[in-house]
Amino acid sequence: MPLRITTLNVNSIRIRLDVLARVVDEINPDILCLQEIKIETPNFPLAAIEALGFKHQHVYGQKAYHGVAILSKLPFYSVGTRTWCGSDHARHCFVTLENGVEVHDFYIPAGGDIPDAELNPKFAHKLQMLAEMEDWLQGMPDRSAKMVVVGDLNVAPLEEDVWSHKQLLNVVSHTPVEVEAFTRVQRAYDFTDALRVLVPPPTKLYSWWSYRNRDWEVSDRGRRLDHVWLSPSIKDRLLGGSIHRTARNWDQPSDHVPVTVDLDL
Repeated sequence: MPLRITTLNVNSIRIRLDVLARVVDEINPDILCLQEIKIETPNFPLAAIEALGFKHQHVYGQKAYHGVAILSKLPFYSVGTRTWCGSDHARHCFVTLENGVEVHDFYIPAGGDIPDAELNPKFAHKLQMLAEMEDWLQGMPDRSAKMVVVGDLNVAPLEEDVWSHKQLLNVVSHTPVEVEAFTRVQRAYDFTDALRVLVPPPTKLYSWWSYRNRDWEVSDRGRRLDHVWLSPSIKDRLLGGSIHRTARNWDQPSDHVPVTVDLDL
């Protein structure tokens, strides 16, 4: 059976348990990676999540902001967390499965509204984290690791990853400086963009639609902010995947939707 991994920015675990139950019902992932859980680690709803079938849980939380979690039906061999930019913002946790595959769950800063690092500390923080990620990956001595990197990476890198390339060139998440930094991170370990293998350009592909859009489906002003990357040693193990667009219409949805890949691991 393939290994199914789903990533979702849940935008507060406290109010999305029904959404997670529906993810289990409709997608049935073996591993579910969450971002923006917005809860301290001791307060994470462990029992409710275990009732959904995820016996193994690795949580890195923070009160009211950020936070990531990896939920799995499969046992972990080891777990860890990593801090970035000298701040314990709970943006990266990882596990190693019994087959040696590392799953890394990231939440990169959104970056605020002004795409200028001198005027906007949030944008500067985003660029700093991307730069540190690039250095971290380039410094890895083992270039053959079996790595799956998932999460809300908060950059829509391709023209086809946004509803209007021209209109969003100066909008945070699609600016040239972000795309360049993001691309350097991806190339630092020669990651494969799994969803764009399955759905190559020029097809448009989104995973996020703003709550500000009164009718998100009609306007369809989306961006692809949620990603799955595969390291070179497992890029040929990709069997399939999808973006569960219909989840944006569920009751009390996140502004992100689940992104899933199936791997022969």
